[in-house]
Amino acid sequence: MADIQQLFQLGQQMQGRLQQIQSELAHRTVETSAGGGLVRVTADGRGTIRAITIDPAAFEGRDAELLSDLVLSAVADAQRRIAELVQAEMRKIQPSPWPSPL
Repeated sequence: MADIQQLFQLGQQMQGRLQQIQSELAHRTVETSAGGGLVRVTADGRGTIRAITIDPAAFEGRDAELLSDLVLSAVADAQRRIAELVQAEMRKIQPSPWPSPL
């Protein structure tokens, strides 16, 4: 019975830590760019795009399709970096595969 209680407590601790990490990630941001900085995207740790900044020079002599590709590229990079950030944080809370001695 003690093992079940320990597992339950471990589950509660991990859930609490997960909620803490999610809260911390919400306050972290990443910024990415494409086209040599012509397009910049800022996203928070939850993956929400917070800002897209387009340098006016991006419009000079370029077509809409190229500008669209730059925006998509910067957004995809932001999403990738957020996913990596989340994975790194999640690795911190994974329990050890070895049981602790009692």
